[in-house]
Amino acid sequence: MTSPRTLLTAWNIQAKKQLGQNFLSDPNVARAIVNRAGIADRDVVLEIGPGLGAITVPAASVARRVIAVDKDGRIIDLLRAELLAAGVNNVDVREADILKTDLDALGREAGCPLVVMGNLPYNISSQVIVRLIHARAHVRRAVLMLQKEMAQRICAGPGSKTYGRLSVMLGYCAQTETLMQVRAPQFFPAPKVDSTVVGIHFSDRPPFPAEDEALLFQVVKAAFGKRRKTMRNALSQSDLKLDPATCEQLLIQSGIDPMQRAEHLPVAAFVRLCNQIAIHR
Repeated sequence: MTSPRTLLTAWNIQAKKQLGQNFLSDPNVARAIVNRAGIADRDVVLEIGPGLGAITVPAASVARRVIAVDKDGRIIDLLRAELLAAGVNNVDVREADILKTDLDALGREAGCPLVVMGNLPYNISSQVIVRLIHARAHVRRAVLMLQKEMAQRICAGPGSKTYGRLSVMLGYCAQTETLMQVRAPQFFPAPKVDSTVVGIHFSDRPPFPAEDEALLFQVVKAAFGKRRKTMRNALSQSDLKLDPATCEQLLIQSGIDPMQRAEHLPVAAFVRLCNQIAIHR
């Protein structure tokens, strides 16, 4: 693995801060991430933001195929040159914005559920995770490197200050686990904070199925949109168009104290509330 500093200098490319480009520079860490991803030789990997190929090359050595999607056209040719030098021929490099990419179509193209990997910039992490949740029929699992704060948020449980919308959405349809920590100096350029590699395993069927999943996610968004308010007030002041009295009634019917805050409610409570709202409508 050629060092990112050397590659970028040779190709006269500077990392773009607005794209969150911090390239992994430790090949041992890259191999460890791939090992912990548990990739099998039948798997098709979707790598988000392959950058200079630190994870792409070891992933390609074990996967049937890798689809590498990066929006920065400046490094596409560089990445292809690195893959050629490494003798890798099962990687499909595509210049595209992952936020505009049809994940369902990629899954159908692959012919099997995808294993998603990526070192995600902080500014798009939430959006990518939400898109994976919606496309989970075509995504078996995801192994994502995230800023430590974001990783804590998605793995948090009820009662934690970091428990929020993403925690509930993932808790509804997946199991999450912390796989490893990656220190800031192991990137170039080095970010200001450490990163955490998180595994997300999507369930075939949620343990507490909602009658209307889209409504569930709306309820969760409303509840955490004003997280310092009580559930009654947060919901009645949201786009759900429910008055305070109705909110209180629905919460009580769901077995939820109307004066409780969203951060204390488990996933099952949100599902019960969603189902009550669906009946009310």
